[in-house]
Amino acid sequence: MSKRLFDLVGAALGLIVLSPLLLMIAVWIKLDSPGPVLFRQQRVGRYGRLFAIRKFRTMVADAPALGPQLTVGADPRITPSGAFLRASKLDELPQLLDVLAGNMSLVGPRPEVPVYVAHYPAGLRDKVLAVRPGITDPVSLELANESDILARAADPEHEYIHVLLPMKLRIAAAYAQDATLATDLRIIGRTLYLLLARIFGPRAVS
Repeated sequence: MSKRLFDLVGAALGLIVLSPLLLMIAVWIKLDSPGPVLFRQQRVGRYGRLFAIRKFRTMVADAPALGPQLTVGADPRITPSGAFLRASKLDELPQLLDVLAGNMSLVGPRPEVPVYVAHYPAGLRDKVLAVRPGITDPVSLELANESDILARAADPEHEYIHVLLPMKLRIAAAYAQDATLATDLRIIGRTLYLLLARIFGPRAVS
């Protein structure tokens, strides 16, 4: 099975199976704070093409005008529902629509905003952007506590650009070079385990 066919089947099944959960999250967001259910943001996709990524909104509607692009620790712009959605990673589920649209894959390097892609070294940039970005990837598993790491840094922006971003790129480039369907299945399995552990606690999935 080709990666694209795998993505299409997986995303379609995911949307069907998860539709009750998606509806409940949408209602919770609308009741929790004023603003749209979905948040759209420009990200850099395959071959450097820009696309508008979909996420459940986890911050107040005018968040971009109230603070930095990086979200660090207990950011006051995060809504009560958003805090849970971010911690559980459920805010990423609308990206199944981006997979169907062809802008993303189920597994692939996480798409960055243009301002941080500008810091990619040329060689790594070409490798990472040679594949479709994904909903999950090895970096998401290795740096699941990224927000906490940045919250402890004296200068979160400097820490991200000079420490975390190079680490992310090395892992993403290695994935892009050696990815197989078996690799993707393992990453999806680990992601689902992490998702369930975050929602229900480690004992529920042990």
